Amino acid sequence: MKTSVELPALGESVVEGTVSRWLVAVGDRVEVDQPLVEVTTDKVDAEIPSPAAGVVMEILAAEGDVVPVGGALAQIDPEGVATPRGAGDGDPVAQAEEPGVALPTAMSSTSTRATPVARRLADESRLSLDDIEGSGSDGRITKRDVLRHSSAAPGEGDDPGQGAGAPASPTARPAPLSADGAAASAPPAQAPRRTGSPARSLYTPVEGDRVIPMSPMRRIIAEHMVYSKHTSPHVGTVTEVDMSAVASLRAARKANFQKEYGIGLTYLPFIVHSVVKALREFPQLNASVIDGAIVEKKSINVGLAVETEKGLVVPVVRNADRLSLPGLAAEIDDLAERARTKRLSADDLQGGSFTVSNPGRKGNLYGFAIINQPQVGIVRMGEMVKRPVVRTIEGEDAIVIRPMMHIALSYDHRAVDGAPANGFLYRIRELIEEGDYAL
Repeated sequence: MKTSVELPALGESVVEGTVSRWLVAVGDRVEVDQPLVEVTTDKVDAEIPSPAAGVVMEILAAEGDVVPVGGALAQIDPEGVATPRGAGDGDPVAQAEEPGVALPTAMSSTSTRATPVARRLADESRLSLDDIEGSGSDGRITKRDVLRHSSAAPGEGDDPGQGAGAPASPTARPAPLSADGAAASAPPAQAPRRTGSPARSLYTPVEGDRVIPMSPMRRIIAEHMVYSKHTSPHVGTVTEVDMSAVASLRAARKANFQKEYGIGLTYLPFIVHSVVKALREFPQLNASVIDGAIVEKKSINVGLAVETEKGLVVPVVRNADRLSLPGLAAEIDDLAERARTKRLSADDLQGGSFTVSNPGRKGNLYGFAIINQPQVGIVRMGEMVKRPVVRTIEGEDAIVIRPMMHIALSYDHRAVDGAPANGFLYRIRELIEEGDYAL
């Protein structure tokens, strides 16, 4: 009996993945847990292992295909006979085009030879593969051929001024989540409503422009950002925080902290520690909107937005309210290092209940981040700069220089009203300025 290889759940709110690269071909013999295929999501890059030993009989999703969680990737026959690779047999795409091997629907739509990525890109750009000259082996049309053709051809869309690179359909929305964080069944797609407003005018690339197709991760991140803005009515509020107490404590303790714990003491753990305390006092911000109900979560699991070379990821500090400040600092340092060296697991990215975004030293004055669904709030740190402020010293007002930072909160107005949101941010400010941290 054949064993189906399916795309597993790779993180909270992840409902699909893009096949990046096949590591095996049809006819190869594989062992249990041997990596078969690389898959990219907006959260993580992952290798999908073989659930059984046997021979790869079918590849059901080509490179570049988007597969839903639970979707079939390949078929393995434990009793199959391995086929020696010949010339050109190492290409899983070529294998998928051999007689008797199942093909994804999009690949079967035409007899023109093209890579799956090129075929999908042509479909999205509303181009006919018959009009494109292939430069690949045996005249196969590649992604580069489609891009070259689209930059030279006029747009063929229905909208006036629409370029060849315009998408043929609206962005897919990720499936909603159930109360336990699992992906629920997605509602049926709704056809776009026609209104009397003018059609959208898209830019048509001209000679000299550089067309850079979105990577799978960039595309999925974009889809989730659009989904978040469509789902949550974002409201923003910002506070200015005097970082003097934290700066003094850090300066006094950072040398000993490095010796004792083996990591540097940054400002981020102080911010996260204060956010966690405030979340315990304002549980409305540690919540999700699920099926018409507001679920206030018992556990405080703080996601930390980390920029990597492939895009933004948000690893999670679990039960952050149970950690001391040194414990938080160690956990944050570990997650950030593993994020940058691509060693995060799917578990590291699941279960966040609130997010803190730290753009770093070049964070500018302040900015409002997009909420990480299905959460209802996110704070973003601005850069810390010295500026003159008015303080009362011995009963007299005086202008003094203080290290100041803006912290901005974005919150979901479906679940949180202005009073608790502003109270939450004010409490973060109080805790930071009090500087009562145990080191």
